[in-house]
Amino acid sequence: MSLLSARGVTKRFGDIVALEGLDLEVADGEFVVLVGASGCGKSTLLNLFAGFERPSEGSVALRGENIEGINPRCGMVFQNYALFPWLTVRGNIGFGPRLRGVEDAARVEALIKTVGIEGFGDHYPTQLSGGMKQRVALARTLANDPEVLLCDEPFAALDAMTRTVLQEELARIAREEGKTVLFITHSIDEALLLGDRIVVMTARPGRVKQELANDLPRPRTADLELTPRYLELKSEIWESVRQEVIACGREG
Repeated sequence: MSLLSARGVTKRFGDIVALEGLDLEVADGEFVVLVGASGCGKSTLLNLFAGFERPSEGSVALRGENIEGINPRCGMVFQNYALFPWLTVRGNIGFGPRLRGVEDAARVEALIKTVGIEGFGDHYPTQLSGGMKQRVALARTLANDPEVLLCDEPFAALDAMTRTVLQEELARIAREEGKTVLFITHSIDEALLLGDRIVVMTARPGRVKQELANDLPRPRTADLELTPRYLELKSEIWESVRQEVIACGREG
């Protein structure tokens, strides 16, 4: 049984059909990356798995149980950090468990170390760089101990060097914490550095167009970008995505 599944999923917003007849399976412990043209329904799919939205048709499920609402077993990491400015780093990380009546200072300190922000526990978000804010956002999600991390372009707003470091950190954390990850990006390089499998979606209405197993060796660093296999995979993904970007332009 897959950990996450979408079967025959159609999602409409009024007259707009964002997803249509989409099928996707994600295995336990897998790191799956979604790529595709803007507006193809990638974020909509993540919102369905997070329980923020419900399918118009079809079903989404976690371990075979239909997702009917927001479930802490699926944790979302957003692009815009979404930190509480009035709380410190420790306060933000411990916020979710505290809502459930759980105070675990040791777990908060462990997560501060896990995401590499030791010494900043008493700082407020306004005192942090963008990369550090995203580390706090990741730690806050991990504090709820979700089975799945749903990542909606979490590094898109960061500079190239910070982005590379956090990509490596996320891969390490997912491996060490045993998390399943469903990750959205517009960067093919990011997809190849992170994903076990890369899923290309069609232009709206979104469906799965192509799935590619990523057989590049781990750990993956920027050095891989010059290897023949990397360039072969990148070219194949780009051609598939390019066709859908052109299709979007024709529709517009």
